[in-house]
Amino acid sequence: MFWVLLLLLAWAFAGTACARLCLSAVRAAALDTDATTVAPVPEHELTLYEAAFLSGGPARVADVTLVSMARQRRLLLAHTGWATVVDPRGRDEIEQSVIGAIGPEGQSRIAPVRARAAGAEAVRRLADRLEHAGLAVPDGAGATVGAAVRQVRAAALAVAALGLTALLLPAQTGTPRLLIGLWFALPLTLSLSCLAIARFEVHPYARWASPAGQRLLRALARRPTGDERSFLTSVAVRGIRAIGEPQLRAAFTHRDQPWRE
Repeated sequence: MFWVLLLLLAWAFAGTACARLCLSAVRAAALDTDATTVAPVPEHELTLYEAAFLSGGPARVADVTLVSMARQRRLLLAHTGWATVVDPRGRDEIEQSVIGAIGPEGQSRIAPVRARAAGAEAVRRLADRLEHAGLAVPDGAGATVGAAVRQVRAAALAVAALGLTALLLPAQTGTPRLLIGLWFALPLTLSLSCLAIARFEVHPYARWASPAGQRLLRALARRPTGDERSFLTSVAVRGIRAIGEPQLRAAFTHRDQPWRE
């Protein structure tokens, strides 16, 4: 009866994952309800930094700041993955954070600059302002449902693997293989049902923007394109994949070979 132990394990995987998904969905619904009961968020034009944070979080703010300064020739981003300060005077606190992240020597690898700038106090204040305005979700809340869905997917795969293992075991006295398969079909059905419900009830999973923030982002995306601000807005909303310039894109995507410093 070793298959019974596998069945109990399958139920543990499926039950835990589905319970977490249900709890996460309830919390997300509560956040949405809170957002609709507070005073309406006044419609205003998002700044470049606000759009970047609501679309991709602190890392996106660092990226769009680097791109903006590079386009203004105040920062040199080499295709080899290095950032060099040309103008050490930041025009706002976010730019000052980026310059400070590069360091007193005025040159640094881009990857650590992005990481340090994303964790700067100026970016945290931006996040607090957006959250207080009802445009951003609390830190970590937006990822909860998505993580729970991924856990349910993993549980479904685990249940299928455990069921297959049970069926491949030597014949169990008095227990038809069809009956074993039907027992494992129950937790698998539970997992797949939760995924199906989540697909239609709790998508999309907003990592950073609240429903009000998502509305402003959609309005921003519908505006005409073609000028410099539109280019930077595209980078803020879509990330570095929106960069069409090969040299500038290479600066962000460059990876050293293992033997290089």
